[in-house]
Amino acid sequence: MAKSATTDPWPPLPGEFEVGNPENCVAVATCGSHMSDFPLGAGASITGPCKTENIGIEKLVANIVSNPNIRFLVITGMEVKGHITGQAILAFHQSGIDQDGRIIGSTGAIPFIQNLDDDAIKRFQEQVIEVIDLIDTEDEGKIAAAIKACVAKDPGALDVEPMEVKIEEGGGEEEIAGFRPMAAEVATVRARIKEIEAAMIDTGNLNKFAAGVYAAKIEGVMIGLTITLILLGLTLTASGALKFLVGGA
Repeated sequence: MAKSATTDPWPPLPGEFEVGNPENCVAVATCGSHMSDFPLGAGASITGPCKTENIGIEKLVANIVSNPNIRFLVITGMEVKGHITGQAILAFHQSGIDQDGRIIGSTGAIPFIQNLDDDAIKRFQEQVIEVIDLIDTEDEGKIAAAIKACVAKDPGALDVEPMEVKIEEGGGEEEIAGFRPMAAEVATVRARIKEIEAAMIDTGNLNKFAAGVYAAKIEGVMIGLTITLILLGLTLTASGALKFLVGGA
């Protein structure tokens, strides 16, 4: 299978990661966990934590699109409280961002992307053909197995030139016009509230369905009873008329 050149140097952006063979097809993001470099031995090209759902994801994407050989992304390690970075990566890969730069479907505190243009986002989504969700997993055996499964499916490098993305350091959430950042604890509470609201809606729909079934049963019983009474009345009327005719004869 064809392999590609990467940017020089690669990875182009610094970070808390370990680098293996750049021709390997798997990148591993360990969210808030700091693990050993065992993913490299299983076949990963790069591994390290990704703690924030803004600049962290931007750097992750920049280092991946600069290496067309990377076709899979394994998200593992413990979720980052408040930032909920693992879920944000999944949402970003699936849906991208809205017109305000917010990751569509993300539940984190500050999921705003400022340094990735449409081309970089589309390249990331096209290049990474599968994101493996192992969030909240630190089991080395499971992670290594997932990496090896990806290696076995390696389709080869995407037939494109490596893309260079510039990331401007700084630019915290306070610089996003009209956005008031939330504390991590508040973001977590809001995410839980959304889950509760969804569960309540599901319960309400289930109750409506059950009530409809019950009402249909009652209606069926009443219709059956009415028909029975009508038939009984007709039978009694016919019997009475017959007796009258017999008696009159």
